[in-house]
Amino acid sequence: MDNINPPEINGSIVNSNSSRLSCALPLTKAFDGMDMLAFSPSAFRISPLSIILVAPSLARSGCNFYTCEFPPPLSGDRGPTPQRIMKIESVTLRELQMPLVHFFETSFGRVYGRRIILVSIEADGVRGWGECVAGEDPFFSSEWIETAWATMKHYLAPALLNGDLSGGRECPARFARIRGHNMAKGALENAVWDAEATLKQQPLWKLLGGTRREIACGVSIGIQDTVEQLLGKIETELAAGYRRIKIKVKPGWDLNVLEKVRSRWPDIVLSVDANSAYTLDQTEHLRKFDAYNLLMIEQPLWSDEIYLHSRLQGAIRTAICLDESIRHARDADFALETGACRIINIKVGRVGGFTEAKKVHDVAQQHGVPVWCGGMLESGIGRTHNIALSSLENFRLPGDVSASKRYWKEDIVEPEVEVRADGMIAIRDTPGRGYRVREDLIQKLTVREETLRVGKV
Repeated sequence: MDNINPPEINGSIVNSNSSRLSCALPLTKAFDGMDMLAFSPSAFRISPLSIILVAPSLARSGCNFYTCEFPPPLSGDRGPTPQRIMKIESVTLRELQMPLVHFFETSFGRVYGRRIILVSIEADGVRGWGECVAGEDPFFSSEWIETAWATMKHYLAPALLNGDLSGGRECPARFARIRGHNMAKGALENAVWDAEATLKQQPLWKLLGGTRREIACGVSIGIQDTVEQLLGKIETELAAGYRRIKIKVKPGWDLNVLEKVRSRWPDIVLSVDANSAYTLDQTEHLRKFDAYNLLMIEQPLWSDEIYLHSRLQGAIRTAICLDESIRHARDADFALETGACRIINIKVGRVGGFTEAKKVHDVAQQHGVPVWCGGMLESGIGRTHNIALSSLENFRLPGDVSASKRYWKEDIVEPEVEVRADGMIAIRDTPGRGYRVREDLIQKLTVREETLRVGKV
């Protein structure tokens, strides 16, 4: 960059100080360039005293600048040295088997319990937790619990143990060599973010950049044995205060069900989730959904298809929300540029972790499109991570982050996740995820466990 020395940039007086070295950066890009380097809090601070180093094009652009001031280098030193923040010593994989309070059915099938992979990392005396949301079968995505376990054990965990990290945002670069396997990647990356927040004595939601102090909650209700059973469940969830009802649909369980739901509750916020149960040939059938004043229809077509969703969105009034089709921020940008959807569901595991989830959030925000946080029948660990993510500004619609008791007789965090009578969850200020992990219960539910350590992988 060119060295310039104006007395004032955007109204801020800037002085030269020979004992300090500082760089001026656009405020909106302050930390983007530091993804691969981290400095300890004592290594720099914001200061108006500086030597300004900035590209002339930026100086002319009218950007707001601030300066990062570094302490003077030691004699013979070339300048500030990146400081290690985290040394990951081990990664532990655990498989838990947790029975659901009630079966959950989608167009993929019915489940009565969950096989859940939890990951924990040991770093500088703290333990960070993550949850892999891969299913028992390769139906929602090509990932499933056995591929996730093998990929973490043989590739991702060794990559994570191969050198120190500054924090969770470095994980995508560390994992870049491994193609796909987003849910496995997300579990490990989120554990690193979790540990990082604890080490910094900072709530995870603040570390992610969240601003909301409470989040609005909706519920997802699976396909039931009868319509009457479904209506009873909807009544229960509305009485509990939930702000949005989502029901699963598939051919044969859609319009007839919506007719009865709307006849009973004409004004509730209602959406449907198809999980790719329809094809573009059924456009005329899908157009009939418009009569039911839905907030959205989620993922009606193929999971690997965006363009055909844009054709469908042009043919129906109901807003399409994409879920399975959005694997990363590039997918989100393409979907919004082509008009394939008007809403995006962000599932942190589906996109590979908090880092990419934040990027998807930012892309949607730039397009003026709201996002919400989807659920994957997570235990309390994954659920509390969803709460932290939902604190970001553009999570403007009620998500699937509901109370623990809807799914589990006994959850593995305490306090359990609870939803207030007004359908909101308050964001906790405790460092880390904000909820204590019940390691005794985890051990009781664990059916498989393996630990990998530095130098032994």
